[in-house]
Amino acid sequence: MHDRLYTSALELFAEHGYERTTIDQITERADVARGTFFNHFQRKEDLVTTWAQQRQEKLRAFMEKSLAHKDDGTVVQLERCMSALADFNEAERNLTQVMLTAWVRSGQPLQEETEYAGHVFVRAISAGRARGDVASDVDPVVAGNMLRDAYLGLLYRWSQVSDEKVPLHVELRALLRIALTGVVSYTERGGAAQGASSGTRSGS
Repeated sequence: MHDRLYTSALELFAEHGYERTTIDQITERADVARGTFFNHFQRKEDLVTTWAQQRQEKLRAFMEKSLAHKDDGTVVQLERCMSALADFNEAERNLTQVMLTAWVRSGQPLQEETEYAGHVFVRAISAGRARGDVASDVDPVVAGNMLRDAYLGLLYRWSQVSDEKVPLHVELRALLRIALTGVVSYTERGGAAQGASSGTRSGS
């Protein structure tokens, strides 16, 4: 009965949107009495929580495969993680668009300590630091959470766009490139470092 109500709710959310779907419509689609809904969910928002929890379990399966090849470098592992996230979200684009908006409006991203994607990023960066291909002064938790926050922000923006001119794969690859290499060119970085050195020397 729980699954029937949940499945009926997701179908209606995809068809009409979260806000425009009522509990009465959900119970009518599930062919149960209205009171039955409250035997399984205290309120409509609990359906969003269930979606987030089930999504996290699916995401876990997707991303564990990305970390299975332990000998790969950090860049390759993070690229696989981003590709898995793109595949995962693009496979259920319509539902992601509806439910992600409801998830954000319910305040759940602020209530969660870290989405599973964040844990995976932290693991990949920690392993890279142990191998030596991540700088020793990089805190894996800080870096992993920054990637997680950037991913969620991009995902939310992507979910609000109706067309698919820029695939999520492309956006996530760009995000990762900027996170790993920065936005300033190598020449500019060198110039800035040189300027800083000169300033230090002249100041002394």
